[in-house]
Amino acid sequence: MAAINILYISIEGNTRSFLTHLQAFAKQQHSINPKNAEITLREITNQTIPAPESKPFFVFVPTYLDGGNGIDSGYTELMTNSLGEYIASNHNADKCLGIVGSGNKNFNEQYCLTARMYAYRFNAPFLADYELRGTSKDVERVYEILVKRIQEVEKKSDSKDQ
Repeated sequence: MAAINILYISIEGNTRSFLTHLQAFAKQQHSINPKNAEITLREITNQTIPAPESKPFFVFVPTYLDGGNGIDSGYTELMTNSLGEYIASNHNADKCLGIVGSGNKNFNEQYCLTARMYAYRFNAPFLADYELRGTSKDVERVYEILVKRIQEVEKKSDSKDQ
């Protein structure tokens, strides 16, 4: 199985923390069975220069919004714009396998709204969500979802090659 490549942005460290745990879990799973995928992480910041991605990737994005409820009164994305710009550049969106969102459930309809908007904008599936830094169960669940998605893509690619 191919490595799971992840692009992400982390403003307050919650996404980075979750992904560090996810990467450690994947490494553990890989040591148990080398067929289990490991994870590579790439943090996108305001200083990241957009470049073409050569391999398929997943996107992890937290929600930071200003105003509106995201449904009927709009929304303004805050602080994650550099990730969106990176994905939009160099045809990178073509390699996006899916979006995972995080947020605070106290924000009701705005919970994971940025991730849902990315999924719409980049025509990629919204795969999973977790709250704030997530839990160990979230780590296991999200890993399984990413592995399943990679397997689907590989299977589809194999059937095209035949």
